[in-house]
Amino acid sequence: MNLGILGGGQLARMLALAAYPLGIRTICIDPNPQACAQEVTRVVTADFTDQVALQNFINSVDVVTYETENIPLACANEVAQYRPLYPSADILNIAQDRLHEKIFFNSLQIPTPAFAEINSEKELENAVSSIGFPCVLKTRRLGYDGKGQMILKKTADITPAWQSLQNSPLILESFVPFEYEVSLIAVRNQEGEIRFYPLVLNHHTQGILRYSEAPLNASLLQEKAENYLRLILEKLNYIGVLAVEFFYDGQQLLANEMAPRVHNSGHWTIEGAQTSQFENHLRAIFNLPLGGVQPIGQSFMLNCIGEMPPLASINLPGTHYHIYGKKPQPERKLGHITLVDLNSKDFNEKKTALLKHLS
Repeated sequence: MNLGILGGGQLARMLALAAYPLGIRTICIDPNPQACAQEVTRVVTADFTDQVALQNFINSVDVVTYETENIPLACANEVAQYRPLYPSADILNIAQDRLHEKIFFNSLQIPTPAFAEINSEKELENAVSSIGFPCVLKTRRLGYDGKGQMILKKTADITPAWQSLQNSPLILESFVPFEYEVSLIAVRNQEGEIRFYPLVLNHHTQGILRYSEAPLNASLLQEKAENYLRLILEKLNYIGVLAVEFFYDGQQLLANEMAPRVHNSGHWTIEGAQTSQFENHLRAIFNLPLGGVQPIGQSFMLNCIGEMPPLASINLPGTHYHIYGKKPQPERKLGHITLVDLNSKDFNEKKTALLKHLS
């Protein structure tokens, strides 16, 4: 079995590492000559619009997936003409655009923050009047980790925000005074079998996920989130891993965005669940039986951003060190550390110690 991966970053790297024990060989295509997956698998350095390189890539694999939703849609459609692409290009089209995404959620009666399409400064002024302050102006495409968005708190913020972001299609969303942010990861195979990991509690700073804790023991929220994801999975005939991020405002879950791929908030599953999100994604797209998703104790996953703490400094029992092989840069995810423990008292003490490594 040969798997093609569109993209060669850390998610592709972890997919490749999960693939080898299953007898699956991987090849990636990525325009970045320093793509970090190349340390563990073959990476073709080429633009996604390079027809010759793309066709050679297609000819060398049986199934194709992607590690980022920022793949050009034309590339995904081209691949889908020749090989099974999971998740599908239609799903990618929805997930690439925050407006399409919110409209899709609402069509399934999944609650979201209030939103409005913005094409002019006048439309922005009118939308702010309707939605109210505070609100968030976002680019509809390509924004991630807090990029491409500005919070508006007063009328004087409208013009600067418009001038800063006006060169991209935009969406205005209400600012949610949430109690916490959670994500749910699900997997569905070609037979329609669905499994859900436990809800994960996520902590962001400046739009970047800093750390995640699992499982979140909130049975009613777990049930509600599972119902929402089941609607999405079945409506789209979805195959693979899907992650949806929610705000919880004390009363309800509000869908923020979905990722049609393996997700940062699911990295804890490598050591902390019966089957990792990466292995289950592979099992789903190759139509293999899905693995168990039950947690093994409690897990705490810390993103290492900008710099990696020395491996020798991580001497707590139950910790697992993952380095991605990327050149250090400010605000760049260079790796993660996961703590897994069965003992609640020990877990909390170790978690506190590990947090000291978060700069």
